[in-house]
Amino acid sequence: MAIKKQFLKSKPVCKVTFSIEAEDAKKVSVVGSFNDWNAKKAPLKKLKSGTFKGTIDLETESSYEFKYIVDGEYVNDTAADSYVWNDFAGAENSVVTV
Repeated sequence: MAIKKQFLKSKPVCKVTFSIEAEDAKKVSVVGSFNDWNAKKAPLKKLKSGTFKGTIDLETESSYEFKYIVDGEYVNDTAADSYVWNDFAGAENSVVTV
């Protein structure tokens, strides 16, 4: 798992690339506070290596809760900036800060 951040000089946006190794998975999405937890808004593409990857533009000066959905199972990112408890989910969510 990995999170790569590329800050743009021209505007207050950070291109955040989410990647997760899931060689046997058929479908992976990243969901979070940046896309209303909607899996259809952020499907990740499977690479030949078995890693799923996708990039999302996020406004800077903010933190966002997120998780991956790997074939229907919610998974946290081990490379997250931090974790926060979510009462609604009854579990911790990953956090990315940009």
